[in-house]
Amino acid sequence: MTSTPPPPPTQNRVFARPGLKERRLLADALRTETAGGLILLGAAVVALILANTPLSELYEKVSHFHFGLPALNLDLSVAHWASDGLLTIFFFVAGIELKRELVVGELRRPAAAALPVVAALGGMIVPALFYVAVNAPSNGDLNGWAVPMATDIAFALGVLAVIGTNLPSGIRAFLLTLAIVDDLGAIMVIAVFYTSTLNLWALAGAIAGLAVFWALHHKLNVRGWYVYVPLAVVIWALMYNSGVHATIAGVAMGMLLRVKERTGESASPAEHIEHRVRPISAGFAVPVFALFAAGVSVSGSALGEAASEPEALGVVAGLFAGKIIGIFGGTWLAARFTKAELSDDLSWPDVAGVSMLAGIGFTVSLLVTELAFDDAETVEHVKAAVLIASFLSAIVAAILLKTRDRHYRRIWEEETRDEDHDGIPDIDQREEAELAAQAAAREEAARRGGTASDDGDGPDSPRH
Repeated sequence: MTSTPPPPPTQNRVFARPGLKERRLLADALRTETAGGLILLGAAVVALILANTPLSELYEKVSHFHFGLPALNLDLSVAHWASDGLLTIFFFVAGIELKRELVVGELRRPAAAALPVVAALGGMIVPALFYVAVNAPSNGDLNGWAVPMATDIAFALGVLAVIGTNLPSGIRAFLLTLAIVDDLGAIMVIAVFYTSTLNLWALAGAIAGLAVFWALHHKLNVRGWYVYVPLAVVIWALMYNSGVHATIAGVAMGMLLRVKERTGESASPAEHIEHRVRPISAGFAVPVFALFAAGVSVSGSALGEAASEPEALGVVAGLFAGKIIGIFGGTWLAARFTKAELSDDLSWPDVAGVSMLAGIGFTVSLLVTELAFDDAETVEHVKAAVLIASFLSAIVAAILLKTRDRHYRRIWEEETRDEDHDGIPDIDQREEAELAAQAAAREEAARRGGTASDDGDGPDSPRH
């Protein structure tokens, strides 16, 4: 008797449906990010209105108003408090996501991680090459090569919420994984390439603070927020004074959190903290940053000046064309030369739609713009280019994905159907039953094979 073959592995499939627990975590995260994305869209619109109306003078005064602690080198403008301070919360959540994916998520398995990592790398490298290709012949500022590398997951989900696309969980998980790898790339780029001066004493203090954070969390099992919040502020201040961008402190603390449950825990500390902090990040920190970062002039003359600058043109080319070519091409190459393949329910136009959606680079792109350029006029023009490229990417992605919406709705309904109302989708129950039946069949086949061997010339039978 031959055993029933196991089901085909899904970890090498593009847009494969995640497991039930992962889908629930994904749904919770995306629900918050979608709401935050809508707030982010609103904040960007408000910023553009303030910067292009008679209120622009008041907007500028508020943005450049300084406050803080000069003795600690923390006398910053409101805009800088938003980018260096509040955005640390966003990177803290990104650090938690990255740690979870590396330890218990899809990125822990090389076979599963290879495809989204290759796609994300393509989505970072190709846009940077587009920027360099536009700027090198024109003597543009090459320091902005990293501006078109980033994907803004919150903004992308906000766009999806507006157009009402019923993307299946596999596509959303793939998009989120892309964004996580993207964030890791942005973190490394900011830490390595946009650190001009380095204060080793302050950096050593920040590292010592992180060591205390780790010991309190992992060894002493301290859980009080009133301990960690003051410690986090100290680590952030030391990181800021070290010359390394202060948001790196948020990433480091997020990655120090424990992501695996211990006996008696219903959720890990990382999951519990992320559930509390993500709404603050998505609903407050990132929108406030956008409010002070997205306020650029969009008059005809300003756009004309931006269109004549290679830096702005390179960013538009990188985000709008580089992202779709890089991600689609990386996915195709991975599928062509590895065992990876598309999920049975989806096709290459779906990859194109998601690749185009990844061209929405907002939060990190605006942050890198502020770090990359010293000239205020260039900063304004490149920010306008980020907004234009993100808008164009959103429009094209919406068209591509909307044409497949009926197909997506069918997949989504199949994923969420629960006719017996037991809280477990029917598709998961069917798959669980099939796996159990296949396991039983393999055990029965192994038992029968062993019995037949014992009755004949098995090792316990004497040979004649």
